[in-house]
Amino acid sequence: MRSITQPGGPIADRIQWVEARGRAFTFKMERGVPLLEAAHRGFAAHGFAGGVLDIKRGALGPFAYVMPALSKTPDHAAFYSDTYRPAGTTRISTATMTLGVRDGAPFFHCHALWTEEGGRAGGGHILPEETIVAEPFEVEAFGLDGAIFMAEADPETGFKLFGPVKAAPRGATTDRRAFALRLRPNQDFAGCLEAFCQARGIREAQIRGGVGSTIGARFESGGIVEPFATELTLTAGAIAPSTHGLEATLDVALVDYTGALAQGRMVRGDNPVLMTMELVLEVVA
Repeated sequence: MRSITQPGGPIADRIQWVEARGRAFTFKMERGVPLLEAAHRGFAAHGFAGGVLDIKRGALGPFAYVMPALSKTPDHAAFYSDTYRPAGTTRISTATMTLGVRDGAPFFHCHALWTEEGGRAGGGHILPEETIVAEPFEVEAFGLDGAIFMAEADPETGFKLFGPVKAAPRGATTDRRAFALRLRPNQDFAGCLEAFCQARGIREAQIRGGVGSTIGARFESGGIVEPFATELTLTAGAIAPSTHGLEATLDVALVDYTGALAQGRMVRGDNPVLMTMELVLEVVA
């Protein structure tokens, strides 16, 4: 399987995880509000400090983002591009967001594909500090009670990354058992999730959120993304029984460091994580 050498040594626990309770809900992003504040308000209104959300359509402007890029130093295996700020209104076609805490304040990690004013298709990592909701739009969210994603220094990759940590329960209304996960580099995306569920007797789960990167990509359609650095958003995901055990179905959209976009269903066993993969497993059975 493909792998990329990271600047730091591998951490023994290859999946960072916390068991919690959760609930799915929808809310509307408010026009004229910074995207980070709009997300925080939506979760707080339902009693949650954070969780994950999916955007299937949305309008943003002003809008700022970065793309994956090659690293200019040995401090990181890959890095970010300069910041882009397209004019006008940018329309999101698909996105996933992890809402958590960084330096004691709400923060998010969000990857998306979109169309800019004028018709250019793009994708990448949305910057929380500079992005405003241009028009109201509805999102699907999954709140966590008993866990929060917290940004902490990661010695393996050299980045400050979100990972789940235990949090004091807030008493939010919940109806599902859930696991907040961060997958570490150089392990297969699907295989990690299948083994995790198998070890805990989870027979069926829905994947909520899904923000991260893979070392290129291999799709069931035969499509291949060769550039190794990507920004990936999960468009749909589930784990269910099959004739040969548990099987993870992972539909994704991504941009690579050349700016090329790709979408499709990932091949199981041939899509290793590059830097990180954050998601929530909502246990169904």
